[in-house]
Amino acid sequence: MKITMKNIIEHALVDAGLSKAELARRIGMSPQNLQKRLNVGRFSYEELSNMAEAMGAELLFQFVFVNHEDK
Repeated sequence: MKITMKNIIEHALVDAGLSKAELARRIGMSPQNLQKRLNVGRFSYEELSNMAEAMGAELLFQFVFVNHEDK
């Protein structure tokens, strides 16, 4: 299964106990616009950060190099 931003946000909403409509309201977006944006899957870091705050979560992005060798 391909992991998409839509999947990630929808799972976070379940964990937060929020609907898409409530998230949209909290971030100042219409539910229709949020759904369109979810379908496209493109959000700025600021938008994702605002969503995380609205859900009571912390947004973390990392690149973790497990088998990184000095070159």
